[in-house]
Amino acid sequence: MREKINTALKTAMKAQDKRRLSTLRLIMAAIKDREIAARGAGKDRVEEDEILQILTKMVRQREESAKTYEEAGRLDLSEQEREEIVIINDFLPRQFNEEEIQTACKNTVAELDAGGLKDMGRTMGALKEQYAGQMDFGKASQLVKGLLSE
Repeated sequence: MREKINTALKTAMKAQDKRRLSTLRLIMAAIKDREIAARGAGKDRVEEDEILQILTKMVRQREESAKTYEEAGRLDLSEQEREEIVIINDFLPRQFNEEEIQTACKNTVAELDAGGLKDMGRTMGALKEQYAGQMDFGKASQLVKGLLSE
C-alpha cells in the first residue's frame, strides 16, 4: 500500500497534478503521524489495516466537510473535498453497498452464534478483522445492534 501511494505521488509530481499531489502528501503525512504515535507505543511500522483505517477516516472527514461547505453555500470548497475523496478512494478496496453490509453482518452474527447485545463487541471485532476498509462500520454497528436485539 505504501509503495502504491509513493508511486502515485511521483506520478502526480511529474504530471504536475496539484490536487492529486497535495492529497497524496496529506495521506503520507497522516501515515507518518500514525507511525510516530506507534513508535511511542513500541511498534516499528504501521500495518496495512491501519493504513486502510487512516484512509477511511480521511474519506469520512472529507464527506462531512463537503456537506458542511454545501450547506454554507461554498460549492467550490465542497467540490475540492469531493475531488480529494475520489483520489483517496483509489487506494481503498471497493466499498460494500447497503445490501452487502447487511449480508456480511448477518453471516458474521450466524458464524459467531451471537445471541445478544453482550456479543456486540465480539461481532464488530470479527467484522473489522474480516472486512477492514470495505464497509462503513458505523452502519454495520447499527445493523448488528438491530440483529442482536431481536
